[in-house]
Amino acid sequence: MVRAAKAASQKRNLSLHEYRSAALLKSYGIGIPRGEAADTPEGAYKIAQKLNSEDMVIKAQALTGGRGKGHFDSGLKGGVRIVTSPEEVKDLAAKMLHQKLYTKQTGPAGKDVTAVYIVERLFARREAYLAILLDRATQQPMIVASAQGGMDIEGVAHEDPSAIKTFYVDMKKGVTPELSAEVAAVLGFSQKAQPEAAETIQKLYQCFVERDATQIEINPLSETVDNKVFAMDAKLGFDDNAEFRQTEVYSWRDFTQEDPEEVLAAKSGLNFIKLDGNIGCLVNGAGLAMATLDIINLYGGTPANFLDCGGGATPETIESAFKLILSEKKVTSIFVNIFGGIVRCDYVAEGLIAAAINLKLDIPVVVRLQGTNLEKAQEMIKNSGLKLFAFEDLDPAAEKVVQLSEIVQKARDVNVKVSFEL
Repeated sequence: MVRAAKAASQKRNLSLHEYRSAALLKSYGIGIPRGEAADTPEGAYKIAQKLNSEDMVIKAQALTGGRGKGHFDSGLKGGVRIVTSPEEVKDLAAKMLHQKLYTKQTGPAGKDVTAVYIVERLFARREAYLAILLDRATQQPMIVASAQGGMDIEGVAHEDPSAIKTFYVDMKKGVTPELSAEVAAVLGFSQKAQPEAAETIQKLYQCFVERDATQIEINPLSETVDNKVFAMDAKLGFDDNAEFRQTEVYSWRDFTQEDPEEVLAAKSGLNFIKLDGNIGCLVNGAGLAMATLDIINLYGGTPANFLDCGGGATPETIESAFKLILSEKKVTSIFVNIFGGIVRCDYVAEGLIAAAINLKLDIPVVVRLQGTNLEKAQEMIKNSGLKLFAFEDLDPAAEKVVQLSEIVQKARDVNVKVSFEL
């Protein structure tokens, strides 16, 4: 089913601001332009003075592509600007910082600009594209390279696919000198710059492996007029499953760039993704969650979320899950579908009862429980005095939650309040 596939394909992968990525690359000996980040106009002014250059670039720091063509609440156009003086840096920083930046990727929601990155402007004689990615289809890292850098790589792929070359990396051997030289030759750099480019590729791969990265994208990787190689812009992504190993990297996480509900879910140990429907879902296990989304669709409903409470669900996390579901005002019913294997059904019942009372639920809740301590859970729900629609089988439960959702939605459409007080 499409909706389940959509939910399953979304994962939380840490992305870093450009200035954080640049600092990390610099620690691996990779060439980056001189520069620093600031979160105030005065701080930006001091950095520009320190750079002591008439050729600088100020870049708005927000986790979105297309910043150069974006615009701000302040009326300023362009999130990447060439500047010639500290005074100009200060003026632009004031118009960028703590403003919303809107790009094609952000849509109407925009992204908060939490910092500006001021760097020395370097003049490139050639610009290339280089990325190291994890190809899950082959379970191998791959290097994507093109001599056409400094532009939209998706556009290059569409107009001239032959301009992009892909190289797979043997994880046992890593990026050998032979492989790095082969990739460097594709970048279109001069013979003088190719040895440094090859060395840079090896250092990037070292960073990719040691930091549990899922993506290192350099666009452009440039050769300057004096044949030096610099990463002019960097986009790095990291696997959240490796957070326990990468404490330094994860300390750089900017929560203002993420969906607040998804951040809250992560802190509560929940996997939560908003969808576009109106039936809230609380399920344990990704596979069962996907099946739940599918069966709701099968009976004509539309799920409002993908929410997997996992195997470590407690009464507290169950209540947190309900809060997340109810944060979407268009939710008209809730479907709780729990198979009690690792998580106990009575824990779910305890959390459900607490949530119903504390949150004063007035929309229908359909509960389908199976597994460990089912009888105890059923007794708890029965004795709670709450009005819950309980089922043991999945199909009738899904059909009922869709029917109840339609009743509430029709009532809302004609501005009539229907209460299912529990």
